[in-house]
Amino acid sequence: MTDPLVTVDGLRVEVAGRLLVDGVSLRVHPGKVTALLGASGSGKTTTGLALLGEYPDGAVVTGRIEVPTGAVGYIPQQPAAALNPARRVGALLRDVARLRAGGPADVREALRRAQLDDPDGVLRRYPHQLSGGQQQRVVLAQALLLGARVIVADELTTGQDPLTKRRIVDELSSVVRHGIGVLLLSHDLDVVRELADEVVVLRDGRVVGAGPADQILHAHEGGLLRAPATAPPRTAERTRPVLVVEALDAAHPGGVRVLHRIGLDVSPGECLALLGRSGSGKTTLGRCVAGLHSRHQGVVSLDGRPLAPSLRDRSRHDLAAVQYVFQDARASFDEYRPVLDQVARAAVRLRGTSRGEATRLARQLLVELGLPVASAARRPAGLSGGELQRAALARALAASPRVMVCDEITSGLDVRTRYAVLDLLAALRERSDLALVLITHDHAAARALADRVVVLEHGRIIDEGPTARVLGDARHGATRRELPFGDHEESAVGGYRTGEHQRKA
Repeated sequence: MTDPLVTVDGLRVEVAGRLLVDGVSLRVHPGKVTALLGASGSGKTTTGLALLGEYPDGAVVTGRIEVPTGAVGYIPQQPAAALNPARRVGALLRDVARLRAGGPADVREALRRAQLDDPDGVLRRYPHQLSGGQQQRVVLAQALLLGARVIVADELTTGQDPLTKRRIVDELSSVVRHGIGVLLLSHDLDVVRELADEVVVLRDGRVVGAGPADQILHAHEGGLLRAPATAPPRTAERTRPVLVVEALDAAHPGGVRVLHRIGLDVSPGECLALLGRSGSGKTTLGRCVAGLHSRHQGVVSLDGRPLAPSLRDRSRHDLAAVQYVFQDARASFDEYRPVLDQVARAAVRLRGTSRGEATRLARQLLVELGLPVASAARRPAGLSGGELQRAALARALAASPRVMVCDEITSGLDVRTRYAVLDLLAALRERSDLALVLITHDHAAARALADRVVVLEHGRIIDEGPTARVLGDARHGATRRELPFGDHEESAVGGYRTGEHQRKA
């Protein structure tokens, strides 16, 4: 085997007496993929950022790290953090291309390799006008333009639809065939099986398994990595809807139309899953419901009463009644205030709860979601992406909503935490008649929680109905493409589950 591009020996990172990483060692070789697996908060992202020389404030670091100078690209779990919100995507990518004497042709090629449809439209938009999946692929295009010899991919397939996952697997396979080394931080075991040559498993900042991918996955998936058994969801009784959307059209600035005559409803205690490829309009639809996207026509009603298009014009009661949990949890928190205080503030601001009672409620919700109060007492920078996602869910629940829109909330969580969150949501909607709108690419989540499914493509509803029918029969071609790997016969053509990936052939 060739000499490694990256060598990490005995990495130890301590912040305020807390060990984030304790004695981690790994190697990344040219043309190979090393996968780093572990639960949220296990130290994956801290280890990955160490390759760039980035550590939390006040960190005490020991150990040895050797990387190629200036040749490490990083693709973060939350892609918006790597994009300048004030500049159009085209300007961002052209600046990156010029660093290596590239031009417009190089930008277009990077977008193509990153599997971005409609490159002209993407180049004209600002980052906030893109879906989370589109943002992720723009960041991948940046890394390709920089020509890095090593890429740290932090949950690269998180929040991506199955077809895009297959394309990303193909793209990363192409990257490693050109001699680039990849450190893949991931919860996605199917992607790890396809791509990884070596696997390192972390638990509480320590390595608990390392070696060839097949060997390590076989040894650990029965415990740390396998999803627990979960009871099938109950079917909610269809009653008078609490949320109704009628003839909804929506556009981005500049007149780009993203939703076309959307109609749907959700009853108390019911979960409706919105499925569709990145850019299909799922997030825009959810934001219209929550008053976060006011450029729309049509009606969004709560209990038969139309809601104002913009949250700025909604009453405190209406703001509390419809809560939105963002895919990018980190960006939704004030980086300078403790997370616990921010969760409690939702009850104070939206329900008029006293500060003491709100703090007690916040602690209770955080513990139920598996986030220790000691962790929540830190600022957001001291929490992992998965921990912040749980805190964001607790903050929404603190408002006692009637409707909760969850935008890819399970995408950044490890398998066990993902199912714990789903179980909690299922219990909440049964106990409180909470209506859920679940925006997701996670078909296991939809099957475990959703009563009905709506499938979007190009801003239009192309399929809808009971979960078992839509995800089981998949009569519409686009719905079939949206199914997870191995769920339909086309997966054999895609080669995702069947046989070895072409890179390993």
